[in-house]
Amino acid sequence: MKTIPIATTALTEDDRAALARAKEALERQPLAMKLASAVGAPIERLIERLPAAAHDTVAAATRVALEKCLHVALASVPKSGRSAPGPLRPARDIWHKVAVATTGAAGGAFGLMALPAELPVTTALMFRSICDIARSEGEDLNSAEARLQCLSVFGLGGGAARHASTDEDADFGYFIARGALAQAISKASSELASKGVAAHGASALMRLTNAIAARFSVQVSEQVAAKSIPAIGAVLGALVNTAFIDHFQQTAHGHFTVRRLERQYGSDAVRLAYEAIERSARG
Repeated sequence: MKTIPIATTALTEDDRAALARAKEALERQPLAMKLASAVGAPIERLIERLPAAAHDTVAAATRVALEKCLHVALASVPKSGRSAPGPLRPARDIWHKVAVATTGAAGGAFGLMALPAELPVTTALMFRSICDIARSEGEDLNSAEARLQCLSVFGLGGGAARHASTDEDADFGYFIARGALAQAISKASSELASKGVAAHGASALMRLTNAIAARFSVQVSEQVAAKSIPAIGAVLGALVNTAFIDHFQQTAHGHFTVRRLERQYGSDAVRLAYEAIERSARG
């Protein structure tokens, strides 16, 4: 008779510390504050100054960037997840930051005009970094579900409080935002697993992309606003893009650490430990 393994309910001290770091990464300083620090101006005021057409440009560029992520970025990621022998390699966050900073420097002098050309490149580099982080946490990138989880990070990057309706919910906003995308990911994963590349354009995958794009476009608008300062130049353009990718790298580290622990202990045990860490911080 085959024995069914039962997940341990108590996290080890090391894993509890890893979860605490993940929680901190997921509830970090909002992107708007990071960008404001980089350019020395409130992002809210800069967004108000954007022309009306900017919002349509952001929406269109965001959608194109996310669609290209599924078909371009993953092609260059080594598909060596949990089945790979030996220890998992650390993610190469710095390499990807340098690459994205370079695109920011190149586009810094052109502002909104450069967005349709720059954003797909920047987003593809960020997506590759997210996939690299996922692999470093044991995700199997041969899995359709794992690939879509990588894409979902762009929909989780709004910060915990952004997706919460009350102050109490703000402490666990990551789970609220993740839960809002969970069903869409499940349906799209089934389509992608059964149809492969032919699933592009399928209804479930389109709905998931639309949901992520709606969330990601908010952060793109903040990035565009930060670059709207006259004569921002290459240096500030690079700083803005560095803050942009760092924001989503931290979200990815937090998200895939939580998923790694859930595979080991079960989702209920991890959620309880997450809540216990919050109570301890408050107490």
